[in-house]
Amino acid sequence: MDPSPSSPTGSQVPPAAAVPDPAPRPRPARPAAPSPAAPRPRRIGRVPLNRRTGAIAGALALVLLAVGIAWGGTGYRYDRYVEMTAAVSGKVPATDKELKQLQTRLERRSRDLSAKLKAAAPRGVYIVIDQTQNRLYLKKDEETLLEARCSAGSGMVLKETGGKNRQWVFDTPRGRFEVLTLLRNPVWAKPDWAFVEEGQPIPKNPADRLESGTLGEYALYFGNGFMIHGTLYERLLGRAVSHGCIRVGRDDLRKVWANARVGMRIYIY
Repeated sequence: MDPSPSSPTGSQVPPAAAVPDPAPRPRPARPAAPSPAAPRPRRIGRVPLNRRTGAIAGALALVLLAVGIAWGGTGYRYDRYVEMTAAVSGKVPATDKELKQLQTRLERRSRDLSAKLKAAAPRGVYIVIDQTQNRLYLKKDEETLLEARCSAGSGMVLKETGGKNRQWVFDTPRGRFEVLTLLRNPVWAKPDWAFVEEGQPIPKNPADRLESGTLGEYALYFGNGFMIHGTLYERLLGRAVSHGCIRVGRDDLRKVWANARVGMRIYIY
């Protein structure tokens, strides 16, 4: 075996001891994934915007508004109310005697007006028709014999396309009328507008216009093509759906017919 290398004279260095391997270094941990950044609070300069500052700002705005109104007003001008003296037409009685004379004159005038009103009120049996409420009243003097639902004119407008380009307005007339004719089992002679409304040609033969049963059992004719008559559509009574005539239900029409006569007055409003 080869000798180990010599050292300087007078000393001898023992062989170096074996150095153990260094311990393995720990691996650095991976950095965690960054968490989403929290939203930064909104600010105006250094003042954060949150509920507290919002409440403070709202209160401050109300204070400023109140101060502005107190300082500059609302823009409206308010004048002090001054009670006005009621205007009196005519001479005001100055004494008790003049006051009594005025009272006597007023009482006399009231009696005269009441007498005129009573004289103008209809007597006997008559008919009143309220188009607004679609009600028919059969009355005798001041007594109401019958209150019935009815149907007055709808007010609709029908225009003819082609031909003569005519138009019809389905209104019920207003005013005072009289029964001119009493018809039992009336037959309706359909006018031109009835065929225009149904989209049918207007017949040249008058017999093709006649239709039975449409007007009910009775009809009270009061002029210009208008009648009080029955209807096949009693479910529509109380609505303004007619072509101008007054439609009444069968049972109510029978009561009207039992009291009807030629010349009986009809008031429509």
